[in-house]
Amino acid sequence: MSGAECCSNPPTLEASVGVGEVHKLGGLPSYLTGSPNSEHAILLVSDIFGYEAPNLRKLADKVAAAGYYVAVPDFLAADPYNPHNPHRPLLVWIKDHGTDEGFEAAKLVIEDLKSKGVSSIGAAGFCWGAKVVVELSKSKLIQAAVHLHPSFVTVDDIKGVDIPTAILGAEIDNISPPVLIKQFEEVLAAKSEVESYVKIFAKVAHGWTVRYNTEDAEAVKAAEESHQILLDWFAKHLK
Repeated sequence: MSGAECCSNPPTLEASVGVGEVHKLGGLPSYLTGSPNSEHAILLVSDIFGYEAPNLRKLADKVAAAGYYVAVPDFLAADPYNPHNPHRPLLVWIKDHGTDEGFEAAKLVIEDLKSKGVSSIGAAGFCWGAKVVVELSKSKLIQAAVHLHPSFVTVDDIKGVDIPTAILGAEIDNISPPVLIKQFEEVLAAKSEVESYVKIFAKVAHGWTVRYNTEDAEAVKAAEESHQILLDWFAKHLK
């Protein structure tokens, strides 16, 4: 998590992006999009740049268009990482934003979703958010999970997972390198009762699914492929 890759290609945060609205969910400001009457909800857990990242909100809208109620909570308490602040480097910032706190907050979000009539919940975590999602998986608070260029996730974490899980890694990634993703794959493959899917995307770097250059056709293509895998995974396991 301490590598420069985690901070590369930072988004320009925009609170006005997307067709959804921000309301409280589980006590947290959350970008909500899609029909609140849907029985199936998707929780998107951001990377260190938070819930106002434009590409993340656009993905939320894309997922909502497939029939889900989608929530992107502000797990970072209005304090996303700012790579331009020399007085608060990542290792200092992260002390105030532990994934354990994100997990506790996510439990309240899930309780709120269930109180609204949601019967099944999938969760996708990006970088920092993947650790939150793996904890939700281990606690069986969600029905399906997708991890995209995860950070902090360990082999022991994956050993504790027994829900349908997809993991999308990057070929160019020192945070969760291909050798680690392959270990995740081996652990999941040994669990015959757990459906899993693991793919390492060639020629992309950590963060490629949400921190891509929208003017780079190849980057967009790779990101959109990952988004389709996410959609297909939840379509298979939540409906």
